[in-house]
Amino acid sequence: MNIISHSHHKENKQIKQINWSAIILFALGFWLSGSLLLDFVLIPSLATTGMMAQSGFASAGFTIFGVFNRIELICASLVLTCAFVFSFNHDLDDKKQKSFIIFSSLLFLIALAYTYLFTPHLSAWGLCLNQFNTIETMPSAMILWHKSYWILETVKYGLGITLLRWSYQNK
Repeated sequence: MNIISHSHHKENKQIKQINWSAIILFALGFWLSGSLLLDFVLIPSLATTGMMAQSGFASAGFTIFGVFNRIELICASLVLTCAFVFSFNHDLDDKKQKSFIIFSSLLFLIALAYTYLFTPHLSAWGLCLNQFNTIETMPSAMILWHKSYWILETVKYGLGITLLRWSYQNK
């Protein structure tokens, strides 16, 4: 009986702890690189090929951004979880711990805003409700949503890069 207990005790000591810094580095790296790809490769290529002028683009955009927004929520949740773990383990100094939680919370709120506000509103504004309207200008409300989106994207990149840097230094 002691042999079994002794070997079981050895196995428990061999279990490694979770590397939270690696998780946050992966989540932020994946999230930010996906955002860069979407913002600066996919959407501009769709615009230059004329696909954004097609009648079905609003529904396709809703699907593309809807899927990516759910991935953003998962990544933001992982980042926020890591922030709480860092705070609980006191891995960072007090000021940086508070900033880490605040920045992570802001990233999570941005992901929520994209999922439940921006994507539905931009898709709705993109629908062509009047087939007889020949003027193809972007409504002013849609321009405002786009400007707000780019402001939030800039904030997201700034917060994300800061958290990436802090996580890498903490590793």
